[in-house]
Amino acid sequence: MLMPKRVKRRKQFRGTMTGKALRGNTISYGEFGLVATEPCWIKSNQIEAARVAMTRYIKRGGQVWIKIFPDKPITTKPAETRMGSGKGTVEYWVAVVKPGRVMFEISGVSEEVAKEALRLASHKLPCKCKIVSKADLEGGV
Repeated sequence: MLMPKRVKRRKQFRGTMTGKALRGNTISYGEFGLVATEPCWIKSNQIEAARVAMTRYIKRGGQVWIKIFPDKPITTKPAETRMGSGKGTVEYWVAVVKPGRVMFEISGVSEEVAKEALRLASHKLPCKCKIVSKADLEGGV
């Protein structure tokens, strides 16, 4: 599971996900990418599931880049606990994704294989995504 090695503070506020992605919205390494079309939190196990789905489909040919990292801790309190007594313990880590963010990139395989691999990965993620090529994003989508 992806998570930071160490953090400055153990617990964070929830924050907001308004607006579009200002950074990470271009395809910089590969030829095809998976772009988020709505804001969401993506858990570390969902990122891993998407990565496994892609690498299995391309049969370890080509190259895959993961451009999101789960660096936000999410806390929960145990079931049937009374109000008060502080914030809960850290349960899992999420990556905050805004619309327009390129989450995965792929190269070294044909267009059909890349699009199918990214389609399989998109089913593992909790937000709506679209598959784009480097030429599509340079045109200004």
